[in-house]
Amino acid sequence: MTESGLHHDPLLDRLDLTRFQQLRILVVGDVMLDRYVDGSVERMSPEAPVAVLRAEGERSMAGGAANVARNIAALGGQAILIGLVGLDEDGAALSSALRTDPGIEAHLIEDAARPTTTKTRFVAGRQQLLRVDHEKSTPANRPMEQALIAAVQSVLSRVHLVILSDYAKGVVTDRVIAGVAAAAKAAGKIVIADPKSRDFRRYHGVDLLTPNRHEAAVAAGIACGNEAEAVMTGTHLVEQTGIPSLLITRGEQGMTLMRKGRAPLHLPADAREVFDVSGAGDTVIASLGLALAAGLEMDIAARFANLCGGIVVGKVGTALVHPADVTGALHARAIGISSNAKIMTLPQALGQVEHWRATGARVGFTNGCFDLIHPGHVTLLAKSRAACDRLIVGLNSDASVRRLKGADRPVQDEQMRATVLAALASVDMVVIFEEDTPLKLIEALRPDLLVKGADYRLDQVVGGDVVQAYGGKVLLIDLVAGHSTTATIQRLGRNQ
Repeated sequence: MTESGLHHDPLLDRLDLTRFQQLRILVVGDVMLDRYVDGSVERMSPEAPVAVLRAEGERSMAGGAANVARNIAALGGQAILIGLVGLDEDGAALSSALRTDPGIEAHLIEDAARPTTTKTRFVAGRQQLLRVDHEKSTPANRPMEQALIAAVQSVLSRVHLVILSDYAKGVVTDRVIAGVAAAAKAAGKIVIADPKSRDFRRYHGVDLLTPNRHEAAVAAGIACGNEAEAVMTGTHLVEQTGIPSLLITRGEQGMTLMRKGRAPLHLPADAREVFDVSGAGDTVIASLGLALAAGLEMDIAARFANLCGGIVVGKVGTALVHPADVTGALHARAIGISSNAKIMTLPQALGQVEHWRATGARVGFTNGCFDLIHPGHVTLLAKSRAACDRLIVGLNSDASVRRLKGADRPVQDEQMRATVLAALASVDMVVIFEEDTPLKLIEALRPDLLVKGADYRLDQVVGGDVVQAYGGKVLLIDLVAGHSTTATIQRLGRNQ
């Protein structure tokens, strides 16, 4: 702690997220199509003891190495993606999905000898019933290897760093690793890899590996449960493989950075709550790659990757981390708050609310400008939270506050206001909205309970009719007298 009582975080001094916009990262690896068939189960099949899924919708997204590229783009960087797809509809669907992201330049090589790796998940509510994989994981043949290496060489001069995303589906072969590593070394580019092999010696020539603890333990033949074991595992792998650095991700125990000739660095887990670990490894290597490409030292880059990994596991599904998530997390750290995952965009909030409802939680909602938090606000939020299981606060953006309150407001910007709200135990989520009213937010989130102060009449509550129409409730709470943000600001002005 500093003398002011604030936590000092080296990321605050070194991290410039706008720098990512000038960075281009090359991702080479196993691209996939993740398909989801959503529906409901109401009965068992008379033909066999299996559930009958009534399909209600289908969605697809880019996965595997393509998800690493998506993470790079979400953080503001540019990704060049190289991989193999089949001559099939799934390959076309994957190419189409990638074209919609302006931050990704995809060079997908068609291989008639293999199908596009596709994972189809059948989901009822939040429960996955079955996953069907279409894939051929045998190593790519010599012509495909040569095509992959040639594609890498053709773009290498335009990139700042190379990521090998190995999902053991046949793209990251020994020859591809050696070819990419040699070309990158000649061009002066760093290469990092997410390994999926029992033998890490395959990755000779790579500058850094990011195995999880299970992968590291299997490769080393040493348990990797606690910090001491992680050090033994990492030391053995560095010595055995000649790879100078490893960042071992250890789930709820955090990360351990091992570097040849340097002391181990243990980073505690950064997640407040773990909702879903899907794609966390992709987020870690993408954020690590961007940080290293931006010129940050490896220990600082590892801290950034740890921060991003903690953010993404606090979301539902194969989620992405955005600059606003990072900024919110850093502000939260600066004042000692561990609730960085509370500040969300609307798409993130929808996934979180879906998770809460799946667990039977009653979701409440209130809103306001919350420019200077005073006892009246605290009481309103505490009473609101007492009436539900999870409380969402809709927060007017800076532009919205200016339209409503005048050009001299807000006193604190939206990120600081959101950070202070997120520090309150009564608040489970903060969503910033740009409109003058939260109507669109209420319509999207469909809270079970809508809360406002009793200075409003029921017919004056924005969104009250919407909530009541679908069976929700509106609650008016008595306010604490004598507290007003406007009055506080006026008193401050008189006292200057």
